[in-house]
Amino acid sequence: MGIDYYAILGLTRNATDADIKKAFRKLALKYHPDKNKEPGASEKFKQIAEAYDVLSEPQKRATYDQFGEEGLKGGIPSPDGGGFTSGYTFHGDPEKVFRDFFGGSNPFADFFDTNGDFMTGFGGIRGRGRKKQDPPIERDLFLSLEELFHGCTKKMKISRRVMNEDGHTSSIRDKILTIHVKPGWKAGTKVTFPQEGDQGPNNVPADIVFVVRDKQHPLFSRSGNNLVFVAKIPLGKALIGCSIEVPTLDGRLLNIPINDIVHPKYTKKIPAEGMPLSKDPNIRGDLSIEFDIQFPEQLTPEKKQLIRQALLI
Repeated sequence: MGIDYYAILGLTRNATDADIKKAFRKLALKYHPDKNKEPGASEKFKQIAEAYDVLSEPQKRATYDQFGEEGLKGGIPSPDGGGFTSGYTFHGDPEKVFRDFFGGSNPFADFFDTNGDFMTGFGGIRGRGRKKQDPPIERDLFLSLEELFHGCTKKMKISRRVMNEDGHTSSIRDKILTIHVKPGWKAGTKVTFPQEGDQGPNNVPADIVFVVRDKQHPLFSRSGNNLVFVAKIPLGKALIGCSIEVPTLDGRLLNIPINDIVHPKYTKKIPAEGMPLSKDPNIRGDLSIEFDIQFPEQLTPEKKQLIRQALLI
């Protein structure tokens, strides 16, 4: 009749992949030679490893289910009629099956506490047996000043590797992550989605981290919570005064009178017209108006004389 791999694991032929993993986990920990010193435990452990090696691999399991141990190990007629397929031979290393399942170079040692007592729960696993998490994956999130001023919702599509139900194979799947941007967020703000990276049998998926970056704006630059606007004015208005119009991020139009003489380092500050503070959007930074003074490319002799008289040069 041959070896009954299902019976070795205490399963029936309609067992699911999850059932096979659960049974192997329980029996491998029970009969491992480092824990179980009873006669026959080592051979039982080897049988359990071989049974799992066969039933956890879909093609081996399908061959075994149809042709039994004899067909699995002796080979079966090849589909193209060219003889027999090569048969299965267990590699004879149950420790390798154990390590591949639990992870780590010597995972069994990590199932004991400091007193040498065996720990059956996964919550007690320490050291090399513990799955390691991949390092965080950072992605830039470019936002306009309008989006950062008002706040918004961003839908970010990611593609990641996800383990299939068999626990051994994986596939690439898309997922949508939703980011609720709060008014006043600054460049460098990080939004973390825990464990949304690639999945694997022996790793903890990496965190996905989105880092806020400012998009270049046609009118404003940002300095902390303040906005900076550069107004171009001709030299004459820089000397005698003028009014300038500044559009705001919330759709208003500010009319700012400039009564001072505008020199190259002159700045006009408008309180509470900057970016909202993320901790309290009702409080806003300032708007700083800087000036780009436009000098005339040429002057007639008459205009030069008028300037001399006006400036008493």
